[in-house]
Amino acid sequence: MVGVAELRRQKGYARPMPAPEHHIAFGPVPSRRLGSSLGINNVVAKTCSYCCIYCQVGATTEQRIEPRPFFTPKQVQAAVATRLRKIAATGAKIDFLTFVPDGEPTLDARLGDSIEALLGFGLPVAVITNGSLLWRAEVRRALTRADLVSVKVDTVDDAIWRRINRPQRELELPRVLEGIRQFAAAYDGTLLSDTTLIAGVNDASDSISATADFLAGIRPQTAYLAVPTRPTAVAGIRGTDESGLLHARRIFSTRLPRVETLAEHEIGEFTPSGDARGDLLAITAVHPMREDDVRRLLKGNHADWRVVQSLLSEGSLKAVRYQGQTFYLRPARCDRSAM
Repeated sequence: MVGVAELRRQKGYARPMPAPEHHIAFGPVPSRRLGSSLGINNVVAKTCSYCCIYCQVGATTEQRIEPRPFFTPKQVQAAVATRLRKIAATGAKIDFLTFVPDGEPTLDARLGDSIEALLGFGLPVAVITNGSLLWRAEVRRALTRADLVSVKVDTVDDAIWRRINRPQRELELPRVLEGIRQFAAAYDGTLLSDTTLIAGVNDASDSISATADFLAGIRPQTAYLAVPTRPTAVAGIRGTDESGLLHARRIFSTRLPRVETLAEHEIGEFTPSGDARGDLLAITAVHPMREDDVRRLLKGNHADWRVVQSLLSEGSLKAVRYQGQTFYLRPARCDRSAM
């Protein structure tokens, strides 16, 4: 396997990549499902069991299915406490503490203990997971401690699953789906499902119907149908169009009691902490930001565009055009050959 330094030499980069700055707690950010969400990035970039073609934080750089420790529960708790103190001074409201890293949160072997460590803050704790590791009993146990779990189910067809989610080679879809079933049967918190529809991949009627049938069996409180609204890991990927999304909603609604579509950008403000650089690096590691949102965040931090220019110059931030808008995000640290 070619190393990162050699790859960069071959591509003609003269300046070495900066060491990534990891921020465990970030935001709060506006969430289309959870309101004002204080994010928790509990794994290092980008450790995941999938390499979804539509992922907004880029290609997976460490693909694995064995959980391992990343940060201690005390580190997670301290990072959240510090962030909450800063946010309290702004008067901003927080609806959820949400494990939503630039990877898969259940790959954190200490996830359950970290959830437990946050319960004392008196805010509901959510976990956004791709569900691929719920066949592991220890992962199911860890997630039962959360108040809300959102689980991804883009398809129940193996060929489509491998095309859209590009799972780690040892994963098997029947095992993944059975793990989701087992978790849903035992979980007494709020369960949501998330299905992202990609044009020409998983938006055919038979595929949507089969996915809806599976979801009806796990009975999520709300089944969300989404399309990408930010830059995707694979160039040229587009969500199903408006008519396709409405068609999918009609199919889902015949089987599920509550279906909602997520086809627009989130509404709300990114709360400034007084540290413009830190805010941008923490948020864009997980959540690419539109230029207008970046400008508002800078204004709230009493900073100007020179902060962005500096981050772009040092390679800590990059600008990407997507669907007619400019987004700012953290660049990938490795090549997909590492998978």
